[in-house]
Amino acid sequence: MEDIIIRFSKTKLVLMLIGCLAFIVGGIYMIIDPNKSTNSRYSEEFLFFIGLLSILFFGLCLIFIAKKVFTRKAGLIINDKGIIDNSNGTSIGLIEWNDITGVETIKVSAPVYDYFFSVSSPKMLLIKTSKPEKYIEHSKNMISKEAMKANNRMYGTPLTIIAHTLKINSSKLEKIISEQLKQRKNKNV
Repeated sequence: MEDIIIRFSKTKLVLMLIGCLAFIVGGIYMIIDPNKSTNSRYSEEFLFFIGLLSILFFGLCLIFIAKKVFTRKAGLIINDKGIIDNSNGTSIGLIEWNDITGVETIKVSAPVYDYFFSVSSPKMLLIKTSKPEKYIEHSKNMISKEAMKANNRMYGTPLTIIAHTLKINSSKLEKIISEQLKQRKNKNV
């Protein structure tokens, strides 16, 4: 069977980079001049803390996104072995077909996101697995490992694919992976 290769959307990634930079600049502004940033509704200590969190979180996001912008790797490869995922910060590489039990798309609901953006919240593809610990242990770093553990607690799987970094929408991606999974399950029966 021929590999299905899904590339990163460089346009989407660059827009995400710009968004991260905006939040970093906002965080710096909150630290440097907290009184002007919100008309003194909050204490300077609180604004300093929020500014610092913004710089740290979006700085980390900026690093992950920048790596994806300049990589030559495909975002996702679907082949006979499984799904090779490079789509986000918690990607662990190969997810074997034998370990996949199902696929589900969920809407990521975040009140802050919903408040600021009138568009619908992003969707996340959950790759259900019979071996969550195997994939958590394959994680490359501590932050990724903790994020995967949190995903496993919240969604019942550590494996997530966020299609908004890819040149495909969530619905189409779910359909492709579901069809590929079904074909492999039928071969094994």
